Amino acid sequence: MATHWWQEVVVYQVYPRSFYDTDGDGIGDLQGIIAKLDYLAELGIGAIWLSPVYQSPNDDNGYDISDYQNIMAEFGTMADMDQLIQEAKRRNIEIVMDLVVNHTSDEHPWFVDAKKGKESPYRDYYVWSDPAADGGVPNGLISNFSGSAWTLDEASGQYYLHLFSKKQPDLNWTNPQLRQEVYDMMNYWIDKGIGGFRMDVIDLIGKIPEKEIIGNGPKLHDYLQEMNRATFGDKELLTVGETWGATPENAKLYSDPKRHELSMVFQFEHVMLDQEPGKTKWDLAPLPLNELKVALARWQTELGTEGWNSLFWENHDLPRVISRWGNDQEYREASGKFFAIILHLMKGTPYIYQGEEIGMTNAPVTDIGQVADIESINLYHERLAQGYSKEAILESINRKGRDNARTPMQWDDSENAGFTTGTPWLAVNPNYREINVAQALADENSLFYTYQKLIQLRKDHPLVVWGDFELLDTAPELFAYVRRYEGQTWLVVGNFSNENLALDLPGYQVVETLIHNYPGEIGELTNRQLAPWEAMVVAVTES
Repeated sequence: MATHWWQEVVVYQVYPRSFYDTDGDGIGDLQGIIAKLDYLAELGIGAIWLSPVYQSPNDDNGYDISDYQNIMAEFGTMADMDQLIQEAKRRNIEIVMDLVVNHTSDEHPWFVDAKKGKESPYRDYYVWSDPAADGGVPNGLISNFSGSAWTLDEASGQYYLHLFSKKQPDLNWTNPQLRQEVYDMMNYWIDKGIGGFRMDVIDLIGKIPEKEIIGNGPKLHDYLQEMNRATFGDKELLTVGETWGATPENAKLYSDPKRHELSMVFQFEHVMLDQEPGKTKWDLAPLPLNELKVALARWQTELGTEGWNSLFWENHDLPRVISRWGNDQEYREASGKFFAIILHLMKGTPYIYQGEEIGMTNAPVTDIGQVADIESINLYHERLAQGYSKEAILESINRKGRDNARTPMQWDDSENAGFTTGTPWLAVNPNYREINVAQALADENSLFYTYQKLIQLRKDHPLVVWGDFELLDTAPELFAYVRRYEGQTWLVVGNFSNENLALDLPGYQVVETLIHNYPGEIGELTNRQLAPWEAMVVAVTES
């Protein structure tokens, strides 16, 4: 089986607006990322997934792009971007760009021209529809950011489609000229020396809006194979698709090497388990631990050699895992290490979201005026109108809102956590004096060094990358699995709770303790008490 560099590295996601500000305007910038490359190299990562830095009016924090071949002034210049790519390469770190091609900004020159009228050569770059028979919206498609997905263009009397903000009109992928423009733009970035693309909501580009087909449309894989041929197919690049509707079966369509589409996808089955079935992420429900284990294990085993998995707990759209499913108070460090160990010993490419490696937590708000994210703000007003209480809506936002992941990176205990000398664009989490990079680097037992050691284990042991996976049948709170490769066997065990937990695995004898989030070597695996959030990786023999 062919092997690729992206199967063996750990990827670190940088959300540039919140990473590090060098010019005092309160907004992170490209020079800030360059300034922290040595820190990321010390952690051991092999690639940075960079959230969008393209020119944008910033309606959806850069995911509304007005020029794909220019840099947002707040972040710097194209010269800064070129410098970042080169400086990262010097440290054996690839830059993976965020590719947002389901939609553009309504301020993109294509859309500005398209609105001039039906004769515009760019009109068909977007999705337009006449009103329904009753003069209203064409159909019942709903935006991911609340309300109808259709907005009327008064001048032409037609509606345009936007599956997100009304300032994010959807591109029409049935137009071959539009597709070629996208491929030309991708090749522009490939020629600059980037290491690949993370593809935003890529499973939506095959949509058939008139039939209300949104995800996994019939032409989706044709488009991805065409994109592969026209851009990255003959190059050693990482390509990962954001696919909210992915199943292990259709993930093989994206990532089976024989199909020439993508390296891997992000699937979200596990992160949708703590919501009421059939409802939205805002409709909160307890996390069913057994279902989480089964979901993760299914993705480990069912892809086989026909696909590749991505591994993550957090990203710029998700809350902090320690606050969401761990214990961000008395067991913050232990539960953070638990999540790190459980995830990083699985098969697939792990992703660390900035601040995850030091155990950053959610930042609760008490008023909607403290919220920056368009999705949360829209939700608040929509649910208020539906009769929900402010308290209930804010509880949902505090648990699941995207600002939780977007508070500035906590570098040290100085003002604004060392993120900026100005006023930060989003308030810094008040716990930055206890939780910050400087403190983590100074403590040899910190979460940072657990992540560093996990990354090193992946580099040193092919078992971590290539080994088979077997989930063990245990109590719901016990997460235990085995990895096997070329005669070696490792056992990964964790206590997913705040309580002591009995461990009894008589069929395994410990040979070596590889990593453990509590002090001491592991001896017996029978009649043992696991402390709250205790997690370990041990080399074993099986009897």
